[in-house]
Amino acid sequence: MQIDPAYVLHQTEHWRLNHHMASALPGYLMLGAKAPIHSLADMPEAALAELGGLLAKTQRVMEAQLKPKWLYISRYGHMPGFPLHFHFIPVYDWVEEAFWRDERYRVLQGFGAQGLTQTATDGAELTLFVWREFGESATPPQVQGESIHPVIARLRTAFRSE
Repeated sequence: MQIDPAYVLHQTEHWRLNHHMASALPGYLMLGAKAPIHSLADMPEAALAELGGLLAKTQRVMEAQLKPKWLYISRYGHMPGFPLHFHFIPVYDWVEEAFWRDERYRVLQGFGAQGLTQTATDGAELTLFVWREFGESATPPQVQGESIHPVIARLRTAFRSE
């Protein structure tokens, strides 16, 4: 898949960090292998050596610049045509508040996490909310704060100075 250069924040020899092009959530980043490899076990040693530092740097920059309540870092990787990649999902206070206001997600309280209350949910539920509402919905929730392109510019600058 070709990444629009306007969404690319940082690159190394083996990895590319970009804003998720299909998400309306500012700061939802993807760290992907440049090589068409789908497994960590198949990555060259040099790419693996870069990976740990990039994961840490991305977390450090996102937490300092965006100040999310939670930052989810995950790998799913079963979509054909996409190389190995990691998701960095910032969950801001206002995202969690939107989750709690959306009654459609209350049905989840009977599944998954035990004793779910409005003060405690789990990452799977909030990830589902972000994917459905900011990625698939024709009318995503109202964003509070900066929109995607100013966030990209700010993070790009932070990566250069880090």
